[in-house]
Amino acid sequence: APARRPASASPAGSDRDPVQARAAGATGGWLVPLSVVTIGSFMALLDTSIVNVAISRIQGEFGGSTTDVEWISTGYTLTLGVVVPTTSWLSDRLGLQRVYVASLVGFTLGSALCGVASSLNTLIAFRVFQAVGGGLLPVLAQSMIYRIVPREQIGSAMGIYGLGIIVAPAVGPTLGGWLVEDVNWRLIFSINVPIGVVVTILSLTILPRFARGPARRFDLPGFLFIAIGLACLLIATSEGETWHWTSYSVLLLVAGGLLSLAVFVVIELAVREPLLDLRLFGGWVFSLSAVLSGLLNVGLFAGAFYTPLFLQQGQGLGAFAAGITLLPAAMVTTVMIPMSGRVYDRVGARWPAALGILLVAGGTYMMHVVTPQMSRTPIILANCIRNAGIGLALIPIITGSTAGLSAARAGQASAILNVVQRMASALGLAALTALLTGHQAQQYLERASMLPAVAPGFPQLNDVAAHGQSAILGLYASVQNQAFGGSLDDVFLLSAGLSAVGVLLALLLPSGSPRNRAAAAAARAPGTAAAGTATTPQIAV
Repeated sequence: APARRPASASPAGSDRDPVQARAAGATGGWLVPLSVVTIGSFMALLDTSIVNVAISRIQGEFGGSTTDVEWISTGYTLTLGVVVPTTSWLSDRLGLQRVYVASLVGFTLGSALCGVASSLNTLIAFRVFQAVGGGLLPVLAQSMIYRIVPREQIGSAMGIYGLGIIVAPAVGPTLGGWLVEDVNWRLIFSINVPIGVVVTILSLTILPRFARGPARRFDLPGFLFIAIGLACLLIATSEGETWHWTSYSVLLLVAGGLLSLAVFVVIELAVREPLLDLRLFGGWVFSLSAVLSGLLNVGLFAGAFYTPLFLQQGQGLGAFAAGITLLPAAMVTTVMIPMSGRVYDRVGARWPAALGILLVAGGTYMMHVVTPQMSRTPIILANCIRNAGIGLALIPIITGSTAGLSAARAGQASAILNVVQRMASALGLAALTALLTGHQAQQYLERASMLPAVAPGFPQLNDVAAHGQSAILGLYASVQNQAFGGSLDDVFLLSAGLSAVGVLLALLLPSGSPRNRAAAAAARAPGTAAAGTATTPQIAV
């Protein structure tokens, strides 16, 4: 159980309820609070993928161009990138539990508003409001986990928590497809409301009230520059295909985004109280973990996006049927994640990360030969292998990145990792989509150029011409479908290559039981624990 001080020793500014603290200490468990924060994170991350299958239905009801409708997702992602860096400051200022409950309330209210939106513009506005709470929830949850769970059990705890952060994007297409096809698209938002109300009540009654962190000034210049930088890059990657990647608008956004982020780095390294503690990147384990976490998130969200897209556009399946095809892979993830946490507690991050990323590379490589005519069995098998690898690797990587950090710095690390993950998934998906579109156009032109003119020597084409417009449209659709499948093969091949690089990087992670490494470090430096890096998290009473 987390270490506690007597109530009389409660520090000034603590918002911890002594009666509640004694009740929590009597149970001596962290599983129930962990379950509460996992459900909250699951809801927030589910909304990053569940809405994708409803885009066409929303466009049919509200109208607007495809670019306009895509802002339902783009606006949500932009807001996440802006609010996540503020998590640590808000937690120190108001208290973790209070900010978590406020985020739950905001996310639930935003979900309710999205469910009753009367136009496309109001839906986009409500999605932005919903994302404020949704962006904070996963970071706050990880910060609380590092305060309520003993460090020697953190891998098992993160394995349970991982059910929310990884399974949510995996089951989103299945659940969303069923709601869109058989019920109503508005339920993809409204379904959060009763769950959010219950989780809010549980959070108020079960979660401990943590001591506030030291009061520090809000880093306004740092916030403005990271918000501008991330917004510019996300808008550029979201609109690059529409505005053309070499247009002045896109190039200016990219240049402005990179320059703003460079200024942000300078500010954070210069101020005494930074918004994000970038000095954490001075540790090679954290830096390496951030890179690997970003690579895995690109693979996770690319698989969740392109596989349903192929099943629907390439093979003509409905949204729900495509989701059912992906369900076995989601179940594999559900089994692997808790196991990966226990494996980390025993052997550390190196071997589960390397083996998991190797499985991701292998499963993705198997997908590079997809064709519109192939059966769904090899697709299911390849996705099960990919998801097994993601489930095995991601939790050890995330958990290992904060090993040896104090609870306060672990919260900062969680915020930075979340920013890296969100940006990696958004920018990586945009880059792969640009590759997909470019190769699709090229392969379509190549296939079209191979079609000879109608002549007596080509009876198949004479037959197409004889059947008129419908036959010609069928031939056009067939050629376009083949070009789509071929370009998707290239995307999966590139993703497999990136994953293979990740295997080599994972071999540089530390190995061995975290408990044994901590004991060895304490033996080498006996004064470390007394200096404030104790492995047992502290909760003020």
